[in-house]
Amino acid sequence: MVICGQEFKEEIIKQIQTTIEMEPEISRRKLSMKVCQWLNWRAPNGKYKDMSCRVALVKLQRMGLIELPETGTNGFHRGQRKCDEQCGQEAFLGECQLEELGEVELVAIESGERKTSQIWNGLMSRYHYLGAGQLCGAQIRYLIKSSTQGWLGGVSFSGAAWRVGARDNWIGWSEQARRENLNKVVCNSRFLIVPKVANLASHVLSLCVKRIGGDWVERYGFSPLLLETYVERDRFEGTCYRAANWVYVGTSKGRGRQDRDRRYGVAIKDVYLYPLHEKASIILGEESKKSMPERGPQKPEGEDWAEEEFGLVELGDHRLTQRLMGIARDFYARPQASIPQACQTRAKTKGAYRFFDHPETNMDKVLEQHYEATLFRSSTESVVLAVQDTTSLNYSTHPATENLGPIGSNQESIIGLLVHDTMAFNLEGTPVGLLDVQCWARDKEEFGKKKRRHELPIEQKESYKWLRSWQRVAQWQKRCPKTTFVSVGDREADIYELFEMTLSEPSGPKLLVRAIQNRRLTEDEGHLWDRVGQQQVSGIQEVMVPRRGTRPARIAKLEVRFAKVKLKPPKRKAELRDITLWAVLAQEVDGPAESEALEWMLLTTCEIADFAQAVEKLSWYTLRWGIEVYHRTLKSGCKIEQRQLGHADRIEACLAIDMVVAWRIFHLVKLGRETPEVPCTVFFEEAEWKALSVYISQNPKPPDSPPTLREATRMVASLGGFLGRKGDGEPGTKTLWLGLQRLDDISSMWKILSVVHTTHIPNPPVSSKPNYG
Repeated sequence: MVICGQEFKEEIIKQIQTTIEMEPEISRRKLSMKVCQWLNWRAPNGKYKDMSCRVALVKLQRMGLIELPETGTNGFHRGQRKCDEQCGQEAFLGECQLEELGEVELVAIESGERKTSQIWNGLMSRYHYLGAGQLCGAQIRYLIKSSTQGWLGGVSFSGAAWRVGARDNWIGWSEQARRENLNKVVCNSRFLIVPKVANLASHVLSLCVKRIGGDWVERYGFSPLLLETYVERDRFEGTCYRAANWVYVGTSKGRGRQDRDRRYGVAIKDVYLYPLHEKASIILGEESKKSMPERGPQKPEGEDWAEEEFGLVELGDHRLTQRLMGIARDFYARPQASIPQACQTRAKTKGAYRFFDHPETNMDKVLEQHYEATLFRSSTESVVLAVQDTTSLNYSTHPATENLGPIGSNQESIIGLLVHDTMAFNLEGTPVGLLDVQCWARDKEEFGKKKRRHELPIEQKESYKWLRSWQRVAQWQKRCPKTTFVSVGDREADIYELFEMTLSEPSGPKLLVRAIQNRRLTEDEGHLWDRVGQQQVSGIQEVMVPRRGTRPARIAKLEVRFAKVKLKPPKRKAELRDITLWAVLAQEVDGPAESEALEWMLLTTCEIADFAQAVEKLSWYTLRWGIEVYHRTLKSGCKIEQRQLGHADRIEACLAIDMVVAWRIFHLVKLGRETPEVPCTVFFEEAEWKALSVYISQNPKPPDSPPTLREATRMVASLGGFLGRKGDGEPGTKTLWLGLQRLDDISSMWKILSVVHTTHIPNPPVSSKPNYG
């Protein structure tokens, strides 16, 4: 298992416990130093990571794997530092202009400097509402000094918080990337300015930004990439951070570092970030390049689908992983059931609720193994379409649920969560699996501030979700170089920064987006629609337009034009460079009068040289509809909006399982059409296909060989209402998820009867005539 970024194998855990038993007087510090030596656990500066090791030992104890010596004995416990009462009284308390302070400098407090350390502690204890406190992990403290007035305050930087939704969404990193790169994020944990001097705080922050990188390298041997801080919104407005160009990314959830019971007793804080590198989010989101060749796509191993998708999830305790797989099996067997109905027993239901409430069972961890399985399935394809889209989850019928946000046009009427997911499809339209999921609740305080959207950088906008998805797919592309990934988005993804990011990484995924903006072209070529519309028609292509609402499905004939275009950046973003893309314009001709004519303008980074390549991109875009079918399956089939779990965190953990279940249902539907002749054993257990065959045929003897996947799928769908008439086509997801619920009961009864029904039981003493009696 991996704890604090370090792998603890079973033999190491046994060695730790043996050492404790052989040396009962050993202190925790000496024990942690020994463990660091065994594991060669060192910081980049070569020193042993003693404090990280002690945290890991405590976590091992909580899991019941070791029994640590008591604290406070053998000199392990240290009392709190006593600051000199005179410290802090030397600070300048007056009011003046910034210029009157002369030169303002940062004085770093070096290890062993008792006097400056006492002054810093004294200032914090006397004037800061949090006091001096105990800073976490690696740290650097500064005193703020004026050449004319003396001490002005203090500031400190220390280890980053392990998990913060707003920050993690901005970075868009995976669980593996978080473990590898979290040390490159540094938290501004204390900031104190004693006198009232206009612009002093933002001036000091600018000094910190210039200073912290070099000082961190000198002390710890590596350079941080990102600064973070948390501003208690009931006390402060964060004006100085905004003035110093820190980026507001959202709010915390009101949980402290040690809030394992989810009591949410800490004040809500605004989260601000300052990138120390222009590509901080991209670099932080990358996994170790050294391990990537060794960590290529791994074939999912397991006795059933649940073990393949969840069996290797690291939750700190193998019992949690076992429970995760059990919940997934129950949810798949009864997709539309409530949690108690799906789990069926009181013990399993109680275990499911405890699982969702556990601090380690967050969405990213639960989906980690499914992402790996998706990557392996993707590695067998030449082209994979990474289709991304947003859907909202409405929980207005559960208003007591905590940490939800507005999802409609009215701040109070509709509350819920937003989910932006990326699903991998092969070129036959079969969903391969999820590649990325982002889930968040909008901040009520920020509602109605859409007019500020032009003032904010892309990183502070909700639309950054499209860029984060592309970054995540770029990570998978590096680990799967033989497959071409294409990120596909609808008109909402027509974002200039997304195009620029894609073109800046030639080896990354391609991009295919439906345009909505009639963008300006360079060299006085006018605008996008006019330029492409002037091209000659290269051919006519027919596409299938699916049914939507009352609009029936139809075959649309499209005139296809294409051109290479060079776009100019928007006027408000003149700092961005010109970009070259290929555009495909498809316009419907001879369409029905009652329907709006179809028109697509597609922009792509894939080269288009002829009509065949243009048609290929059109066919790729038509597969985007698959993610809308998936969202319908998730909501209507898995009933995720009816989950009553009391808090958004628990809903996210449950949502992660439901999303994999919904994928598997959709995958079965499409696979039955793509490979109809394979044996149904690729999806169904022996008891399931035998019980299904017996029930449908009303013949008590099951067939000797399993039916094909198509036959089994149609039989399951018939349990859900599929009639199989000549004009009905193939079954869809709705009849399949309804049929799966009935199949679970039928197969359960089959298992019971197959055990009790044996040859020694005599025939019943009744007539075989059906009209007897």
